[in-house]
This record gives sequence, C-alpha cells and structure tokens, in this order.
Amino acid sequence: MRPVSHRLLPAGWYGLLIAAALLLQAPLALAQERAIRLKVVGGLADVSQYVRFEEPFWRQRVPELTGGRVTAEIAPFDRAGIRGEEMLQLMQLGVVPFGTVLLSLAATEEPELNAVDLPALSPDLATLRRTVAAYRPHLENLLRERFGIELLATYTYPAQVVFCNRAFDGLAGLAGRRVRTSSVAQSEMVQALGATPVVTPFAEIVPAMRAGVVECAVTGTLSGHAIGLYEVTTHVHAMAITWGIAVFGANANALNVLPRDVQAQLLSGLQRLEAEIWDAADRETGEGLACVSGQPSCTLSRRGSMVIVPVSATDDERRRRLLTEVVLPRWVGRCGSDCVEAWNQFLAPVFGIRAVDPTR
Repeated sequence: MRPVSHRLLPAGWYGLLIAAALLLQAPLALAQERAIRLKVVGGLADVSQYVRFEEPFWRQRVPELTGGRVTAEIAPFDRAGIRGEEMLQLMQLGVVPFGTVLLSLAATEEPELNAVDLPALSPDLATLRRTVAAYRPHLENLLRERFGIELLATYTYPAQVVFCNRAFDGLAGLAGRRVRTSSVAQSEMVQALGATPVVTPFAEIVPAMRAGVVECAVTGTLSGHAIGLYEVTTHVHAMAITWGIAVFGANANALNVLPRDVQAQLLSGLQRLEAEIWDAADRETGEGLACVSGQPSCTLSRRGSMVIVPVSATDDERRRRLLTEVVLPRWVGRCGSDCVEAWNQFLAPVFGIRAVDPTR
C-alpha cells in the first residue's frame, strides 16, 4: 500500500490550503450550536443523478433527517469551477469538505480507483453490483489512507453506450470513426476497435457532434437524451461500455467534528440515497434507450427516432476479448503492481481473469 500522497501542488492551491485550515475549524464551532451548515459539491449538472437525487437529498431530506439541525448547500462540480480531476486533492485539503468524485476522472492520477468501471468489464447492472461490492473495501482503504477521505456512498450513472450519426452494426462498425470518450481507458478500448478517440467534456458532446469533431460518442443513455444527443445522431448501441461510478465522501476531519448523532443520521440517509440512485440507474438505462428511439414506454415528453443496434453474440465475444487483451493489461501498465495485487485479490474471483504484472 502506498503512503498518503504528498504531491507538489500548483501555486494557487497554497491559498486554498490556508482557507481549508480555517474551513475545517468552522464545523467544530457550528457543531456546538443547533444549526450546522454543510457545503457539498455534487456530480454532473443537469443529469438525473444530480437533479432527482443529490440536490433534493441535501437541500430537503437532510434537514428532515436531522430535525432542522443540519442544512446544506450543494452545487455540481462542473458548475462550481472545479475540474473533476482535482476533486480528490481538494477534498484532501478540506477545500471541499463533502463531495462527489467521478472515478473515471480521478483515475487520471489514481488509476487504481477506477478498477470497478473499466471499459468492457460490466455489460449489465447485476455484474456491476457484484464488481463494486467486491472492490468497495479496497476503495475505502485507498481513500482513507492516501487522501484522508471517508467513503460514505457509491453512485452509478445509467449505462454509457455508443451513439453515432450514421448506421453501424456493432462494435466492429466503429472502425475508422472519431469517437468521443471521457477517460484514458475508454480511449484505449476505442483505439483497439480501430477508431480514433477524442476526449471531450460532457457539456461539449452535442457541439462537437454538430461541428463534425466527432462522429460517435460514448455517454449515458438518459444523459444523452437529456442533452438532445438524439437530435444529432441516428443509431445507438445497446451494450454498456462503462457506467460512470462515483463515490461520495467526506474529508475525515470535516466529518469527525460533526456530532456523532449527526454523522449517524447522514450515513443512514446516504445509504438510502445510494440504493435509490442504483435502482434509478437500472430504470433510466432502459428509459434512455426508449426515449431516444421513440418507444411507447418512454415517459418523457421529448422523444427521438433513433435505431437501437442490438448486442450480438459477436459483440459480447469481442467485449470479453478487449477486456482481457487490451483494457486490463493497459490499465495494469499505467497502474503497476499495486493494481495487479488489488485486481487479483478483489476482482479476479468475480471475473475468473487474473492480472499479470509485466515487470515480474
């Protein structure tokens, strides 16, 4: 296990470090009073996880859970001037006392964190649940020991699938196309399919598609619907490439100064919120596909007319081959022996695939 990270920080962060020290003292004074006000940074703006679950939980349910003793302000990270890649460091400093971390973004610096959501790993939600449950104890230790962050909940977005602006018949049909991706691991998988990955922020997917920067995009089924992706694409593949796992955590000092009963109330509420988000991800994966394709089962007012490309046996075989021959070895190459040990201890029993350390 590696020690707590002590990387050199950008110059502007030392001012934040001073502010963090003051911020970590504030909850102690507040906790001695009746009213406790929490500052929370949530997930992506405008998508279901934030709009339907995270924001109402902190603004409405937390005061109810605590009898009005705790109130909270929350803002999505992508509208709070925060890069997702920086969330862990900001939480470590206490600048963000409570926050949602999208693991695919955090994996830019800490690839070991995103073992649970490697591309081609979990083609359905049942597999994803087993994966996260098996790896969660390791996630808890990583966050606590390297960053001083307590893991309080895990969230998942609906399945991330491939949208394209012209017909294709499966994974093999992506060859030669420019495909929007959101992580290094997604890019490696897309490249292995003979396509060109283009890392693009979520908010810029539709403009990139309109401008011809990309021809396809990997993103969530319902979030793709929410941003109107069905207006600029024609076909969508039903296979889950990734999901978008996020962790909700707290700077350990900020959490520990809260009264014990308040901590228990928050944890109880977060456990319920976690279950609701996972159940919703299951429903919304199907709802997103139904709505972008204009099926009668769609409950939303806006509907597309896209063609759903079904998952073939050839696609599933190719997915597993990509996992074993490309995705897992390249992840190990970026991450090193720690990842080999973590995979083989926690995830090899789930998938029957062992990681090999190329340096040994």
